[in-house]
Amino acid sequence: MTTEFEKTSLGWQSSQFQQQIGEWLEYQWSRLHPTLPELPSGWSIDSWFISLLKFLLWLGVGVFLVWLVWWLWQEFSPYLYSRIAGIKDSDSASQTANIELSAAKLLMRSQEFYRQGNYRDACRYLYLAMLQHLHEKGILPHKKSRTDGEYLQLLRLSCPQIQPYETLITTHEQLCFSDAEIGSENYEHCQQAYREIFQE
Repeated sequence: MTTEFEKTSLGWQSSQFQQQIGEWLEYQWSRLHPTLPELPSGWSIDSWFISLLKFLLWLGVGVFLVWLVWWLWQEFSPYLYSRIAGIKDSDSASQTANIELSAAKLLMRSQEFYRQGNYRDACRYLYLAMLQHLHEKGILPHKKSRTDGEYLQLLRLSCPQIQPYETLITTHEQLCFSDAEIGSENYEHCQQAYREIFQE
């Protein structure tokens, strides 16, 4: 009874392929870089110096990779957070009753406050209507911990026309962090900004 031997196998084919790729790369490298001249006799490079050069090279590569990851994180983390949170964001259930209202109802409340001469609350409700509009359109789902600055950063990534958003967000920051007087002209600016957003 004769034993049959395998003529080929996946492992053997893989090693052959790797060897061919290595030979091809070596050939291309030798074509690009002519052979280096031989060192004069009696002259040599200490092994510790070569080790130091290798260490510095890998250190440089490591520092560059750490910097690259840090830079990418700084650029894209707000966008990634909004994508990860997405519709699954459970914070929307714990938002205040004002946020849970539709954008149209929040706009109506804003107009009521305007008629009463309460421009601070009128502007605040326009801001809340903008957030609700972004949530309803799926542009930026609600997230309780998100700051005005984070909203602006995310909107810069997703919206070509940022000026109306900036108007509403900076007015909201004035409401929250300063004692600046909010008048009817502030409300009119905010209302115009909201109209521009709603028409997008």
